Amino acid sequence: MTPGKYRNPVPTVDVILEMHDGRILLVERKNPPHGWALPGGFVDYGESCEAAAVREAAEETGLEVILLRQLGTYSDPTRDPRLHTITTVFIAQPADDAVPRAGDDAAEVGLFSQDEIPWTALCFDHDLILRDHLAQSTAGD
Repeated sequence: MTPGKYRNPVPTVDVILEMHDGRILLVERKNPPHGWALPGGFVDYGESCEAAAVREAAEETGLEVILLRQLGTYSDPTRDPRLHTITTVFIAQPADDAVPRAGDDAAEVGLFSQDEIPWTALCFDHDLILRDHLAQSTAGD
């Protein structure tokens, strides 16, 4: 196979970070597309999706996280207006009681209860991802 001959989707990760009080952490993006998003980003060459999720969460929120499980993979070619990405989504919790702080390409961090999530201001397909997560969470109750 000749490198560069084929165009392939770019792998990314997203993290649903459930705080100890049950709220979900979202980041407000500094860069386009602007709005609220799950912490996440691109998987580096030679990096596993799990390692990328832990790294991206730390870079954007200042928190060390523990990955609990994988929610799923989202691959709609239109999910990211910049390019075709495929994301693997992880559910995580903070490793300790540290206070989150915005970093890297996050302008701000916000903690939201299910009723407070800014649904109309979410980027990418993060509304779909969060709805899937919440539906699975309540199905287990």
